[in-house]
Amino acid sequence: MAHIDYYLSTISPNCYLAGTRPSEIAAKHGATITYKPLDIMGLFARTGGVPPGQRHPSRQEYRLIEIERCAKELGMPVNPKPAHWPTNPAPSSYALIAAQKAGGGDLAAFVFAITRACWAEEKDIADDAVIKACLESAGFDPSLTDSGLLAGAETYEANTEEAVNAGVFGAPFFITDGGARFWGQDRLAQLDMDLGGQL
Repeated sequence: MAHIDYYLSTISPNCYLAGTRPSEIAAKHGATITYKPLDIMGLFARTGGVPPGQRHPSRQEYRLIEIERCAKELGMPVNPKPAHWPTNPAPSSYALIAAQKAGGGDLAAFVFAITRACWAEEKDIADDAVIKACLESAGFDPSLTDSGLLAGAETYEANTEEAVNAGVFGAPFFITDGGARFWGQDRLAQLDMDLGGQL
């Protein structure tokens, strides 16, 4: 069975724009996914990237244009300058790690709910109430927000370290068990083709 490591950040607009497509592509090919939330700012610092707010104004401006264009293309609502961004992605990442360990719900739905809360619903995804609502909407026990915080922190740090070593430099980033790497929600079609043996 094919497998995908999905490196993501819960505050990434492109992880929001990826929606549930990674899960749908995996299901189409009988593949499994391991969700690996990471510290995106730490990743940037270690792989030559620059946080959005520190980029040249022309890059910052084009980033906003691209977010709006992609959202329109995908038929998704978006606010390219959300009220609660940037915010601390760690609590929602720990919740994702706990949910993946606990099982019983839909991880793709949780990732989509938490990223949508930030980029389309003007909610602060560092807020426990927001995280709990997203967990519940995806079929998970909302109390997962309060459990496994130490393990979550350790896994979050380990995911970031693993990402650096695996050649990851942004999010979303997908690596198949065959070693193929794909960066960006706009490369999901290529991931689909690779899993289908077309690349």
